Amino acid sequence: MTSNLIIPRRALGQTGETLPVIGFGGIIVVGAEQSEANNYVAEAFDHGVNYFDVAPSYGRGEAEEKLGPALQPYRSRSFLACKTTERDAANARREMEQSLRRLRTDHFDLYQLHSLTHVEEDVERALAPDGALQVVLDAREKGMVRYIGFSAHSVAAALRAMETGLFDTILYPINFTCHFEGNFDQAPLEEARRRGMGILALKAMARTKWPAELKKEDRPFKKTWYEPVADPEIAGLALRWTLSQGVTAAIPPGMIDLWRIALNAPRKEEPLNEEELQRLRATAQELEPIFAAP
Repeated sequence: MTSNLIIPRRALGQTGETLPVIGFGGIIVVGAEQSEANNYVAEAFDHGVNYFDVAPSYGRGEAEEKLGPALQPYRSRSFLACKTTERDAANARREMEQSLRRLRTDHFDLYQLHSLTHVEEDVERALAPDGALQVVLDAREKGMVRYIGFSAHSVAAALRAMETGLFDTILYPINFTCHFEGNFDQAPLEEARRRGMGILALKAMARTKWPAELKKEDRPFKKTWYEPVADPEIAGLALRWTLSQGVTAAIPPGMIDLWRIALNAPRKEEPLNEEELQRLRATAQELEPIFAAP
């Protein structure tokens, strides 16, 4: 039975698509049994979440292998986004074809150049005549890709990619601590808004870096390389702040418990009031951002 909790939807830039304000990160199904993965996807659809984002690097392909069968009954109603970290055409083509097979689909609704960080090594290499972007453009011509985007982890790489005018969407860390203490998202957000791009958010629920002395096996959240916000009240404020920045949708951390916190956060469409904003600022002042502008 469909839940009464239905997630609001927003326009995705100038694509004509609308997405739920909460997405489903494919990392969630890594480590899950196939039956669990099936149930997680069904739960997402019960709440109106049909935006799924995955990459071949998640769990060394496991995320795609589990998400493909789980999503198959819903594929015609889903918005499926995938990515490539390859920068040259030959390897990008191989990776795209592999992802299509694993995800049991003949097309991606959104295909993204993944994790652009260095301008020369990542962006310029992908933009070259024998680069990964040409593969994505060719795939769009053949109907294998509907929209083209990128994810970035540096201000310079994001701005250079947007400068081309070739991308429909940007997937970027839009996080309260990175914003207030790292000045990390201001310039990319301004440029993306100016261009009317679809803005998709990473790391909305990131808190800070894990303590250096904390061993990986001792971390309470095994699948996040950063410490997430696990307190539902603060997580709700963090998520609402991110969604108030012109963002279409946010992808919560890749653990089902954290995803459910985001799913159940109240008043997603409401910007923070002054008291809530000051509380979030005060929280950020005590933390080290996971990303900061140079």
